[in-house]
Amino acid sequence: MKSSILMIASAVLTALFSTTLRADVAVFATVPEWGALAKEIGGDKVTVYNATHGLQDPHRIDARPSLIAQARRAQLVVATGAELEVGWLPVVLRESGNGRIQLGQPGYLEAARQVVLREVPPVLDRAHGDIHAAGNPHIQTDPRNYLKVGEALAGRLAEIDPANQAHYRAGYSNFAGRWRSAIGRWEREAAGLRGVPVLVQHQAFPYLCDWLGLKEVGSLEAKPGVEPTRSHLAELLARQGGQPAKMVIRAAYQADGPSRWFSQRAGIPAVALPFTVGGTPAAGDLFSLFDQTVQRLVEANR
Repeated sequence: MKSSILMIASAVLTALFSTTLRADVAVFATVPEWGALAKEIGGDKVTVYNATHGLQDPHRIDARPSLIAQARRAQLVVATGAELEVGWLPVVLRESGNGRIQLGQPGYLEAARQVVLREVPPVLDRAHGDIHAAGNPHIQTDPRNYLKVGEALAGRLAEIDPANQAHYRAGYSNFAGRWRSAIGRWEREAAGLRGVPVLVQHQAFPYLCDWLGLKEVGSLEAKPGVEPTRSHLAELLARQGGQPAKMVIRAAYQADGPSRWFSQRAGIPAVALPFTVGGTPAAGDLFSLFDQTVQRLVEANR
């Protein structure tokens, strides 16, 4: 009897120990694109929790107890940075009590620090709207940025989980090869978009415009983050006579009222772009995110 009990106890301890050895790296991604990138690189060595979904404004999230609980058990936080999550992530990190994911620790990685930011304001003045001191944080709309962020992410995963560093390096190499091939395809498909003038509902697309050569000629928001006013929309509409935009684009999570209003009066397409993974039903991963983005822009330009 005693022998049987000892055998059972030994089996339980062995199972628990084996589970601990096989434990995935728990990744807390602030937005879906970094969660998807972590999964591309880490595969079955990571478990990913996305703090937001594709139809949420990542600027305006509540620091809910459920987010704090997930951060408490995380080994790596992957954030955009550049003040995108400034309204909620600092609270989540502080309240989590998890020392390994605090700023400056290996368990905290900011994607924006891996790339050159655009639209860095020369003067910090909130009278100019919801501006970001470090620059525009919406780096995920240019697929080239994922190569730089992915390389840093693979290195950080290897640092946190050195036993599987070869897996992460190989995961990044595999992703980067497929991703470079996809970028070439997207650029060929979108070649006709170069120089096309567009309006944006929110100043969220400077990286996309730079990548595809789109010419941003105005924003429906007179100031970043401030709801479009009827007078500003009327001014943009009058400008269509001399400097016409061919489409107005917005992120799928944004209310479509302003772009629809302008589209109907200017007679140009209003284009909702997925903006992140899950922004549209078809944008289920990083590759289909850009498949959808390019397809919608090309169709609107016909």
